[in-house]
Amino acid sequence: MTSIETGRAETRTITLTATPESVFDYLSDARHLPEWAPGFAPAVEHEQGDVWRIPDEAGPRRVVVKVAKDHGVVDFVSADAPNLGLFARVVPNLTGAELIFSLFFPEGTDPVAVDAQMAVVDQELKTVRERVEA
Repeated sequence: MTSIETGRAETRTITLTATPESVFDYLSDARHLPEWAPGFAPAVEHEQGDVWRIPDEAGPRRVVVKVAKDHGVVDFVSADAPNLGLFARVVPNLTGAELIFSLFFPEGTDPVAVDAQMAVVDQELKTVRERVEA
């Protein structure tokens, strides 16, 4: 029998008073990445289609922004490894929207590093809320 190593999944959510459509529209526009995720993307440059470049000292990173508006999907994944990245969902709640961010960490990732990354994710969610509820 073959074993499959799934790694570690971490998910965070936040409740927003904004409409799901306005949250989706904001999040799916990659030009907003430096506003809500400055540690990940201090700047972005459009390459083509759904591919964006994030300048980095080690060379630009290429990110694909995959969207499916009807399903509230906005994923920011590596152009080189599409199973790595931030997987986001915008879903309606009773009066606004829920924003869900999920990340996956390889098996054996230091728990301290995971906790530090998820603290960043918590701040990113709060920043998105501030932007769309303004």
